[in-house]
Amino acid sequence: MKNANNSVFIRLLYKFLDYFFGLVLFSLMLLIISAFLPRKWGNYSQNTCDIQICVSNTGIHTNIILPTKNNIFDWHKFLSIGEIGVDTAQNYNYISFGWGDRDFYMLTPALSDLKFSTTLKALFLPTPSVMYIKGYQSIPRNLDVKCIQVSKNNYLQLVEYIQDSFQLNANGEKVRLGNGHTINAGFYAAVGNYSILQNCNSWTAAALRKADINTPLWDGLSSAIVLHLRDSCN
Repeated sequence: MKNANNSVFIRLLYKFLDYFFGLVLFSLMLLIISAFLPRKWGNYSQNTCDIQICVSNTGIHTNIILPTKNNIFDWHKFLSIGEIGVDTAQNYNYISFGWGDRDFYMLTPALSDLKFSTTLKALFLPTPSVMYIKGYQSIPRNLDVKCIQVSKNNYLQLVEYIQDSFQLNANGEKVRLGNGHTINAGFYAAVGNYSILQNCNSWTAAALRKADINTPLWDGLSSAIVLHLRDSCN
C-alpha cells in the first residue's frame, strides 16, 4: 500500500511539474511575441516633427538622450549639468536619463560585479529606484543609439515625465546620491519602486509614450523598444 501511495504521489508530482513548466513556457512565448507587437498600428500624430531625441541600448538598459538645451527647454534650469559627474569642467551638449533598481545600478558597474543577492532582490522584490544621469559632448557612438524626430508638444510631454521621475527632498531639491561609474555620470534619487513588472525599460517606454512614440506591447526588453522606435509624425 505504501509503494502504491508513493507511486500516485510521484505521478501527481510529475503532472504538476508538467503543468507548471508548460505554463512558464507559454508565458515566455507570450512575452516574446508581445515584444514584437506594437501598442498602436499606424496611429501617429500629424504635428511638425523637428526636435531630435535618441535612445541608447546597452543590451540590458535603455536610456533617453536629449540635448541639454534647445529652443524648447533648457535642462540647466532643472539640473546642475556641470555637477552631474566628477568631471565638472565639461560643458555637456547632451544628457542621458535612465531609471532602475538603486542597488543594481549603483553597485553593479559591470556584469563581472553582478551579485546573486542583488539580482534576486531586483527581480522579485519591490526595491528603491534611482535615476542614472550622464553628460555627453556629442551623441555617443560606442553605444547602440537610435534617434528620431518628435514635435514640440510631444517633446515637452517627455521632458515633464522625466522631471517627475526625480525624487525631491523637503526643500524641493533633487537628491544626488553619488558619482556614476564614469566621470560624466551621477545617481539621483527617483520616484517609484523597481520590480520585475516595472523595470528600467518599462520606464523608458512609458516616457516615450508620453511623447506619442510607439512602444512594444511588452516593454521589458531594451532591444524591443529600439526595434519599435519611429518618428511620431510618420
